[in-house]
This record gives sequence, structure tokens and C-alpha cells, in this order.
Amino acid sequence: MKKLLRGARVIDPSQNFDDIRDVLIVDGYIADIKDKIEISDVEVIELSEKIVTPGLIDIHAHFREPGYEYKEDIESGSKSAAAGGFTAVACMPNTKPPIDNAALVEYLKSQASKVGIVKILPIGCVSKGQQGKEITEMGDMAQAGAVAFSDDGKPVADSSLMRKAMVYASMFDRVIIDHCEDPFLFEGGQINEGHVSTLLGLAGIPVAAEEIMVARNILLAREMKTRVHIAHISTKGSVELIRKAKSDGVMVTCEVTPHHLTLTEDAVKTYDTNTKVNPPLRTQEDLEALLEGLKDDTIDAIVTDHAPHHIDEKDLEFDKAAFGMIGLETALGLILTRIVSKSGLSLKQAIQKMTSGPARVLGLDMGTLKIGAPADITVIDPNLVWTVDKHEFFSKSTNTPFDGWQLKGKAVMTMVDGKAVYSNSVS
Repeated sequence: MKKLLRGARVIDPSQNFDDIRDVLIVDGYIADIKDKIEISDVEVIELSEKIVTPGLIDIHAHFREPGYEYKEDIESGSKSAAAGGFTAVACMPNTKPPIDNAALVEYLKSQASKVGIVKILPIGCVSKGQQGKEITEMGDMAQAGAVAFSDDGKPVADSSLMRKAMVYASMFDRVIIDHCEDPFLFEGGQINEGHVSTLLGLAGIPVAAEEIMVARNILLAREMKTRVHIAHISTKGSVELIRKAKSDGVMVTCEVTPHHLTLTEDAVKTYDTNTKVNPPLRTQEDLEALLEGLKDDTIDAIVTDHAPHHIDEKDLEFDKAAFGMIGLETALGLILTRIVSKSGLSLKQAIQKMTSGPARVLGLDMGTLKIGAPADITVIDPNLVWTVDKHEFFSKSTNTPFDGWQLKGKAVMTMVDGKAVYSNSVS
């Protein structure tokens, strides 16, 4: 099977490439990229004024299966990912039961294979049952296909356990992804601690709750000479800590979400529970520091932290509502509209943070259009103006604060191994 993507602007940060080219796909792999490809017996897809990139990779999402399929499952999550331009998604293990053994890793891979839309990359738990007391059998899970380990949704609060886990994971060339939160400082918190929390009468979550754990993880990684990845950073202090650690040679990486790049604590003033996320939306100063962290490569990846919830878990008083928002179908549009257009982050930099950047964090052989690589491809229409409608999402859930936002730029085709798993308005 041969396909020719003709006349697109091809952006591949892994090869420092940005030019108008044709892309030839043969039997699911990238066969050639050049100025003009002349070949017969091929399906031609005209992509003038479109952008072709390596398939987007999200290394932090929640598909809720097993146990919470009423919120999301592998099939609905995969459809949502494909519609957002993502070809691979790493799924967090805070399910029911948690993904804390090889059998459950294999279950996820089996379900993903049956669905056959995007590539599902299981993340295993750091501790058994996410209880923070005993390390899981990481070696068995790694062999079964776990790409990393995390107790996301909770921090690894026990520093001794975290220290051992970082060393243990390194034996299998895996990284620990830590949700940085001091549980004693966080306890009962609802939104960022500051003027807005006082104004609204909601319990605050101080920046120190995050930064103390970021600093601890950096110290452990430095001492043990192992890698650590910091999930969804949200504060100026976290950026500064990680920037300094990287300059000192510590093997630390980190990620940021589109909502922390586009919203501040002011969005919570309407008491919209869709703005209730963990870590919380912070200040404008924090947001600007996150943008600078992206531009100077302190931040390695943009992730969605896609966190679907049933309406009954969000349509509540603010302090009773669940934390989290969905993000797979809005992430690219938000980045193109609100970050690339306005912050000084280049389009190629943004694509790098959603392709080769996250691939490098997890050591994945993905995020590239090199000859011979699997044809995992995202086709973007940068001029497509569209309005977010939560009722049109492929996700089972609708918990987004971006409903009604007008965005410019959208994935119009997503290809996995050369097969179109999502297509919208591409001939």
C-alpha cells in the first residue's frame, strides 16, 4: 500500500526540518521525503496549505480503564486522541484496580490492540495499590510493556521509597514520573492559595506544596545519578528549580499542560468546577514563567493531563467537585492559537514539545519522520477556525472550561502506521 502526501509544509523537529515537501508512505513506513516525488500506482492526498508533522505524543493522560469506564475507556479515549492529532498516548495507572502488575499492563495492551486506533503506552504504578508503602515489580511491568512508572493522582510522599524506586526503575531504563505535591500542605486545598482563594472563600493550595517535592526529587536524582520526570509543573519556582538543576547536570525532565499555559486563577472566579484542576491554575506570573521555560527548553514536553469525569462528579459545589479537565481534543488548537501566535514560541518549538520532546523523555522510538520510521503522522490545517463544542467531543466526558472558545488550527488527519485513524476535510 502506497500513499503520497503532496505539497505540505513538513515540520520535523527531530531532523530540524521545515520545508514544503512530498511524503511517500509504503506499507505503513516513511519511504521518502523530497521536493517532488514522481510515482505511479499510489494514493495521492493533496495537502497544499496544510502542515505535516510527526504524530503528536501525549505522555500524560487518563483513559480510566479498567474500573471507571463510565468516564472514559480505551476506545473513546483513543478516538478523542486521534481527533486531537495524537498518535500515541501514555496512560496513567490510577485506575480501579491500579495498574500495579504485569497482568494489568498486558490487559491494557490487549485492549488497545483490539481497539486499534492510536498507540497506547501503559504507565505502571510506583507503589502497590498506589498506597505509597511497597514498590511494585517494575521489572515484570517493564517487560510487559510499561514505558514508565508513576503514582499520578498522588505523590510518592515517602522519600525513602521514592529514592529506592528511582534506582530500581533505572535498572530497566525507565523513569519515575512524580506528581509533585506535599500532601500535608495540599490537604483540603481547592485552588491556588492567594488573593483569589481569599476572595472566593476557598481553601488554598500553596506553591510550596509543589516546589518542596520538586526540590526533593531533584536532590534524590542528583544523589543517586538517576532520571526523574516532574509531572504537570505549574509554578515559577518549579521552573527555576528545574532550570538550575539541568544546568548542574541533574537528569531531570518536566512537562506542562495547555491549561496551565492559557488560564490563571482568575478563571476560577465564576466557580466553574471545570477550572478545578490539580495542580491548580496559578497566577499570571507563574504562567509567564512556564512560557519562558518552554522557550528555553527547561520544559521538555506539553501534555494534556486529559482527566475525564462524569457530569455528576463536576456538577457539584466547588469543594466537592473532582479535580481535572479533558484536553486531548483542544490541546493543539490552544497551543496554536494562544501560545504560538502570541508568546513568541515558534511553531517548530511547539511541535517539538508535542513529538520528539515527549518521546525523548520516555526513551520512545517515536516522534520522527525519518526514512524507515513508522508513518505516524499528524496533518494540521493552521488556518481552520473552529469553535470548541463539548457536545461534539469523541470523549465520553465534557468537563472542559474551553467550551465556546474560538480557536485557529486543528488536526484534520491523523495517521498511525500509514492508516488514517481520523480524517476531517482532507481529500
